[in-house]
Amino acid sequence: MDATVSFLDRLIVGGLLIPTGVDGLYGRSERFERIVEALEALVTREGRADGAERVRFPPAMPREQFARGDYMRSFPHLAGSIHCFCGDERAHRALLRRIEGGEDWSGDQTPSELVLTPAACYPVYPMLAARGPLKPNGALFDVMSWCFRHEPSLQPTRMQMFRMREYVRIASPEVIEAFREDWMTRATRMIEALALPFSIEIASDPFFGRSGKLLANNQRAQQLKFELLIPVNADADPTACISFNNHRDHFGEIWDITQADGARAHSGCVGFGLERLALALLRRHGFDPADWPASARATLWP
Repeated sequence: MDATVSFLDRLIVGGLLIPTGVDGLYGRSERFERIVEALEALVTREGRADGAERVRFPPAMPREQFARGDYMRSFPHLAGSIHCFCGDERAHRALLRRIEGGEDWSGDQTPSELVLTPAACYPVYPMLAARGPLKPNGALFDVMSWCFRHEPSLQPTRMQMFRMREYVRIASPEVIEAFREDWMTRATRMIEALALPFSIEIASDPFFGRSGKLLANNQRAQQLKFELLIPVNADADPTACISFNNHRDHFGEIWDITQADGARAHSGCVGFGLERLALALLRRHGFDPADWPASARATLWP
């Protein structure tokens, strides 16, 4: 049996993940959630002294904001929109007949004004744009959201619905780069304390199509994205569990966000894949946290 499937089976049999019948969509047990909650608390403690503004958004965002954010240009294969029934009683009867007959009923759904949030930081930029120019020291946000990406897989690390915790910085180019370098150092310290093997590598996002290859190559060449990789599914194919991103003025341009002096704002973020980090701990240290290394337990449950 493939090692990836074996790990997924062990997680299900061990009662950590609850299958739903759709690849990449799982319930989480109390034991799994206890690990995720401890990881999120660790991220909070690490960033508390920075004074980030804490904001939380639902796992859906306005379709108009989503389209303006340019996600569909680069990642149409990952996006998910929310559709609803908007018909009358006659249409409802027809809908029920299709469902009862085992037929496709998706055509009876109409696109709503909402889409599923693809990344925790996406709602931050329109919110900030509505506030006007940045303060002299820019802005820093602590965000978390359930996110959706349509990539069904038997790899437990590639979930379609997952949680992303981020610190998002909007300021000058120099501040953004310093922010990213600082968080690489912090993340290294955190993962070492959790007794996990890792590496930090230049990376790129999964851009779509032929033009996406060029975008990915440019992103790598400019070193705009780094990822902290941990072996989870297999040692030879480590998983990105934390990302360190420099967006340059991409979102500042889209949302017309300016610095206090009128210059276009740059942005960057550090993103923690909470489920992936939990899975890394379970794969490395076993399914019972009581048996984990003392440093990992003390770091997560001080």
